Amino acid sequence: MRVPLLDLKPQYQSLKQELDEAIIKVAESQYFILGPEVESMEKDFCNYLNCKHALGVSSGTDALLLALMAIGIQPGDEVIVPTFSFFATAGVVSRLNATPVVVDIDPVTFNIDARELERKITNKTRAVIPVHLYGQSCEMEKIVEVAKANKIKIIEDAAQAIGVQYKDGKFAGTIGDAGCFSFFPSKNLGGYGDGGLVVTNDDELAQRLKIMRVHGAEPKYYHKVIGGNFRLDAIQAAVLKIKLPHLDNWSKKRRENAEAYNKFFIGSGLAEQTGKISFDSKNKVLLPKPVFQSDSIKNYHIYNQYIIRVEDRDKLRGYLTKNEIGTEIYYPVPFHLQECFSNLNYKPGDFPLAERAADTCLALPIYPELSKDQIEFVVSKINEFLKN
Repeated sequence: MRVPLLDLKPQYQSLKQELDEAIIKVAESQYFILGPEVESMEKDFCNYLNCKHALGVSSGTDALLLALMAIGIQPGDEVIVPTFSFFATAGVVSRLNATPVVVDIDPVTFNIDARELERKITNKTRAVIPVHLYGQSCEMEKIVEVAKANKIKIIEDAAQAIGVQYKDGKFAGTIGDAGCFSFFPSKNLGGYGDGGLVVTNDDELAQRLKIMRVHGAEPKYYHKVIGGNFRLDAIQAAVLKIKLPHLDNWSKKRRENAEAYNKFFIGSGLAEQTGKISFDSKNKVLLPKPVFQSDSIKNYHIYNQYIIRVEDRDKLRGYLTKNEIGTEIYYPVPFHLQECFSNLNYKPGDFPLAERAADTCLALPIYPELSKDQIEFVVSKINEFLKN
């Protein structure tokens, strides 16, 4: 049985007529960058996320870069980031000649350790970028408390967390000063190329974002500030408008698939419960933190990735590849050990929880159209490997 890490073809087939018509409509309009399609999409996201402003941009990376530029990050400023995330989180800080100050992670959620945040703040700290990694919310209550007390900005990296709600029902990305989303095709809500979104409830910040999205021009060809080319293509907006109404159902199916994985893992004796942080003789596989939801709290995982932790991760991955099961490692090298950040003078052992995660994490297929038979097959092959 073949089980790809991700298969987008079933999703396309289910929406083919609507998507094809939307793309043709853009082609016929010959209006390809920003314009009515993007404006309409932005309104849809404001309504979905319950926020005042949403700006379509060229990618999730550019969303972060634009947000930092708009809050005035300058050379020499410090921005606190988790050391375990996709490269863009720290890369955008360095691109502005500011300094990424890295923090270790919570060993269960993999998100930034909110308790460590306060210890890293100096008189040069201007912002923090909490990353809602893999599709689950950071501990935003604590992060907001620390940020307000120290007068620093919060730029949420919600690239993997579109649709995640926090304790009071607020959406990830709408809690800080600005939130940044990615519509890379493999995301829970993906476009047909690169695309991103910046959201905010701050009117003044929204105006700066809008101006800086188009090279800092206001009006056209008149530049009081330097921005960038962060514009979203109309085709991406048209595709996202068709897909957005289906997002919650796709997230629901991902959670159901995660629950199926948990059931098969526990039933096979490979894991005794979810949310553990260390291996023992009865626990060969560590499962993701369990979904939690009640009438008053909606803090749940949307499983942009379903991440297990295993010893001999690389050998297991090789075995699964031989059995035509797709996997990925998100992420094999923390920021503090990346060669491009060697000037920060970190060394192995400085952030042990992130380093341990990098050595043991493995992403399994979790996309909505995955069948229960495929999930059971994946778990059976992992069981087969571990027994041998």
